Amino acid sequence: MAGLVVAGMAVSAWHALDPTTWLLETVWVIVGLPVIVLLWRRFPMTDLLCCLLAVHALVLAVGGHYTYAQVPLGDWLRSAFDLSRNPYDRIGHLTQGFVPAVLVRELLVRTSPLRGSRWLAPLTVCACLAFSALFELFEWAAAVIGGHGADAFLATQGDVWDTQWDMFCALIGATVSVLVLSRAHDRQLARLGGDLAASPGPVLTTSGSRPAP
Repeated sequence: MAGLVVAGMAVSAWHALDPTTWLLETVWVIVGLPVIVLLWRRFPMTDLLCCLLAVHALVLAVGGHYTYAQVPLGDWLRSAFDLSRNPYDRIGHLTQGFVPAVLVRELLVRTSPLRGSRWLAPLTVCACLAFSALFELFEWAAAVIGGHGADAFLATQGDVWDTQWDMFCALIGATVSVLVLSRAHDRQLARLGGDLAASPGPVLTTSGSRPAP
């Protein structure tokens, strides 16, 4: 799966429409993939999370190659549904909530006392919304520093409410992810916990058990 992401990134970088935008859009993959590989022995992840991260990486790679406002799939959707703008960046922000929700949930279950807590779901969604807001601040900083050169990265397409829509899409994506994937994620976490318990060597805990009062 890592090889698939690397291949997708290589194709994405080849003759990218705007190299600066490509770097800004895919920096999360450039930084994140090596971190995952380096930490894999101590912190292997569930198959569900790996698949979702790979899909998210490819979504970012496509957006980085064309810039979000000019992705051909978005142009097709705009024509098919008679939309006023290319909606690919909305897809990207839905993904920005949907995928990190599983990542945040896995981190909280495995490294905090929140496993089985009623606070797990709302805190997961809140963390994803906070990350979306942080990303919007990152875009704002890029616009201030780069001026008109950041237009391709912002992909506002003339929408004055683009920032609010982006965060709303991330919120919807995170909420749907928690509602739809939590049970499957719990099964994979339990299976992963059993595999780690049976394997030699130090690993981070997956029990998430609460300390005794």
